[in-house]
Amino acid sequence: METLNAKITLAFKAEKVACFIEGFTVERQCDMDFLAELDEMVGHYDALLSMACGAGVQFLAERFPEKRTYPAVDTTFVGVNKDIGWYEERCQCCGECVLGITGGVCPVTMCAKVLFNGPCGGSQDGHCEVSKDIPCAWVEIYKRLTKQGRVENILTFHSARNWRNQIQASMVLEDYKKRYLKG
Repeated sequence: METLNAKITLAFKAEKVACFIEGFTVERQCDMDFLAELDEMVGHYDALLSMACGAGVQFLAERFPEKRTYPAVDTTFVGVNKDIGWYEERCQCCGECVLGITGGVCPVTMCAKVLFNGPCGGSQDGHCEVSKDIPCAWVEIYKRLTKQGRVENILTFHSARNWRNQIQASMVLEDYKKRYLKG
């Protein structure tokens, strides 16, 4: 946050635009309860800049609808830290999780062609035909299932996905349905 603030300040100075930039962080920007600590702080700002994912930016804008809210990052995936400054996509939140069948290797995010039912035939020496730097997800699935003694899972057929009519997802846990759902 401090690095970003410094860079923005320098950019405004270069354009000879007066600005005052401060930074605050909250534990979780995608939870309204955590945003409450900003209530007393944002009053005198013209705009808010969020370093959260798209969900966090939307929550911030919802909490402070009178303030212009901008994303500081372009959310491209749900990832994991591999090292400092190195992230890898591991989940596209597709809602059709097969990790229990594929030994914990996701064919949706780990296969360049998003193949759900085995390798494409173009992989060679355990690597993807798209790039030799990418391990073939299905080779990795096979290896993992072999280690787990469940290699027969690789024969499980998965139906084609229906990507049409995608709607915004919402979920209420069973124990809370009486609390939130009417009727």
